[in-house]
Amino acid sequence: MNKEIKNVKIGLFLVILTLFFGITLGGYFGIAEDVIKSYISEGIASNPDVHDSKSSSKIWRYAQRSHFHATGIAAFSIGLVILLMFSSIKTNLKPLVSILIGLGGLYPLSWFTMFVLAPSIGRDAAHQHLITEILAYTGIGGLLLGLTILSANLFFNCFTETPSN
Repeated sequence: MNKEIKNVKIGLFLVILTLFFGITLGGYFGIAEDVIKSYISEGIASNPDVHDSKSSSKIWRYAQRSHFHATGIAAFSIGLVILLMFSSIKTNLKPLVSILIGLGGLYPLSWFTMFVLAPSIGRDAAHQHLITEILAYTGIGGLLLGLTILSANLFFNCFTETPSN
């Protein structure tokens, strides 16, 4: 098993890091929800021109979405990495595919970035912020590309080791 894990170790690390982030964020909600909501309220009060009556609840929802997406994406990504580990994909391709799957953890960070930025710059600006978009597109793009390569291998026998004669 150590040999198989070695091939996907970096991607597995990224997935576990995402899971740790999601669980920690959820724990922080339970411990310090008032601190988070205070951060949101103070930001809105300091920048009323970029907010409306829905801002407080929407920004709080961004934080929750970060937690939900981190734990959810990490949970199914662990399964994908395990499938990858035992798939017939070329050994030298497994590290890349595991990293692509692990990049899915950047998507929850895009929601977290929106949560952090929105109180000071507004919801629309936080959604369209360069960092938010880079995290979202890299996370979803990497995850989809990794999933596509893995699926092509599992269902169409692509990217397999060529048998030696």
